[in-house]
Amino acid sequence: RDRNLISEEAARCGFQNMNMASRMLSCAANLVTPPKLNGLPESSTTCYPSLLLLSSSSPSMAAAKVSVRIGSVKCKALGESSQNSVDRTVYQGIYGPWTVDSSDVREVVLYRAGLVTAASSFVVAASTALLPENSLLSDIIKQNLDLFYTIGAGGLGLSLVLIHIYVTEIKRTLQALWGLGVVGSLATYTSLALPAGENLVQYVVDHPLAVWFVGPLFAALTGLVFKEGLCYGKLEAGILTFIIPTVLLGHLTGLMDDGVKLTLLGSWMVLFVIFAGRKFTQPIKDDIGDKSVFVFNSLPEDKKKTLLEKLEQPKVQSDS
Repeated sequence: RDRNLISEEAARCGFQNMNMASRMLSCAANLVTPPKLNGLPESSTTCYPSLLLLSSSSPSMAAAKVSVRIGSVKCKALGESSQNSVDRTVYQGIYGPWTVDSSDVREVVLYRAGLVTAASSFVVAASTALLPENSLLSDIIKQNLDLFYTIGAGGLGLSLVLIHIYVTEIKRTLQALWGLGVVGSLATYTSLALPAGENLVQYVVDHPLAVWFVGPLFAALTGLVFKEGLCYGKLEAGILTFIIPTVLLGHLTGLMDDGVKLTLLGSWMVLFVIFAGRKFTQPIKDDIGDKSVFVFNSLPEDKKKTLLEKLEQPKVQSDS
């Protein structure tokens, strides 16, 4: 009888210990909850390298998984404010999952800031064509047209460095056009405008053939707004794609009278401001795009082949 009592007591203690262990495991599971997977947004356009694409058997992949889980725990511990600053959602890309990190946010903000700088400088400089001829404001702006032109070109250059485009060749082409336009602008200023005692902008206005030298800079801008209009369906970007070359070609050929040019120039100013301002209404992830695509493009050929084979395995297994 004593033996039976001892056995029952031991069984009861063991059951209580198992109960306690299951509660501890449940608490741990609630604490470390894997992030929710979301689908890739349709409006995304590019990306940056991510360790999540590496083989799951590699130490770096394990470290990446740990970092994602730790990130989710930190997010829960700090509360909603930290979630608003950096998006901790894991998005499913074509070649693997990716997340938005602080460097992505910084680059997108700088990209948009470059557009705002370019738009602001252009609007201020172009306003001299619409302001009264002898007004104080017009005189002040005219005295600093070269400064506004330089600031605007710099803002556009910053955006072209940080722009997210899947096809690298297109991005390099836009950057090359920008560089060609900068060189042409500098050459026109030092060789033609400065000896004539004029600023660069006024020289181009007075000498339409100078559009050949500064034109590539605006061609790069046209390519940028075309990309934005194509990717996000922005109406103002689509209209700018036609207005910018129309104004420049009309001035170059002399086939457009001043009234039409001023109307198109005013439309350009308004649409450029709307375009740059509306960029800040988009989620950060829209300007990042699918990071897994650029990860794949940055891998060596053998790693690309390995990754593709790994991605094909589930399809082969499902077919069989």
